[in-house]
Amino acid sequence: MDEIFKLQVYELARLIPKGRVSTYGAIAKALGYPNHSRHVGKAMGGCPKDVPAHRVISSGGVLSVPEFQSKLENEGVGINNLRIKDFKKIFWNPMDEV
Repeated sequence: MDEIFKLQVYELARLIPKGRVSTYGAIAKALGYPNHSRHVGKAMGGCPKDVPAHRVISSGGVLSVPEFQSKLENEGVGINNLRIKDFKKIFWNPMDEV
């Protein structure tokens, strides 16, 4: 995974509005790499502090990082057993929104 890809992931993740979530796969697809969701996850694992990594979750609507639950709840996102409530309703699709 090169630095340009990482920077693109970070730039796109910064666009996710508060109270909304996107997925690793949606970001990968929006960047033109539909089969690289794991690379997005790796990039998010070491992202700068100004990147809202807590807003990027698995495609099943489950938090990959339990520590992000409080950040999302502070933004008004409902969570039950690490699963996003109303996932389809608050899903931010970069292909439609950017």
